[in-house]
Amino acid sequence: MREEFLITRQGRQYVLFAGLLDEAHARGLRSIETELLQVPEEANGMTAIVRARVEMEDGRTFSGLGDANPQNVGRSIAPHLIRMAETRAKARALRDAVNVGATALEELTDGEESPPVEEARSRRPRPVEEAPPGEGGSEAGRRGGRVRRSQLELLRTLAVEARGENGVERLERHIGKPLSELTREEAEAWIDRLTPAGGRE
Repeated sequence: MREEFLITRQGRQYVLFAGLLDEAHARGLRSIETELLQVPEEANGMTAIVRARVEMEDGRTFSGLGDANPQNVGRSIAPHLIRMAETRAKARALRDAVNVGATALEELTDGEESPPVEEARSRRPRPVEEAPPGEGGSEAGRRGGRVRRSQLELLRTLAVEARGENGVERLERHIGKPLSELTREEAEAWIDRLTPAGGRE
């Protein structure tokens, strides 16, 4: 697994779905098929369940189940339960296919791995003027180098989870510049602020 697709938060490592897919293609991914097992409705607590099946070129197959309901996804994702369940199912099947034990970032809001949605949403970033040293383009911040791709992907995901579909734009306005222009130190600080407490140890 390429390092750019791995994220470490408080001693726990996560992998990006894009990384799982990239690794699977590198190892000979032949196909991914998904099947909707349960349509979300009031009778089942609005829970969508999807099964994914991954086939590799050598004939091996791997499967995974993914579920999503309003209690284990962020508010902005709630209208897209089937899509999230499918993503989680594919992530779990791909993890087995490429032998990755780390939880996929897309699974972070799964059950006990995350706090209640409102708790996570309440962890808002401090205003820019309160940012710690090194985050405002200082010499120390510049020494950290440009934001890594993995940091950028994680920040975008966390922004959408915390602030809705236009979360990236709102976060960039709050910070005062595009996420792609952050230093590594700045990105790390904002990731810490936006990461749900359930993703920490």
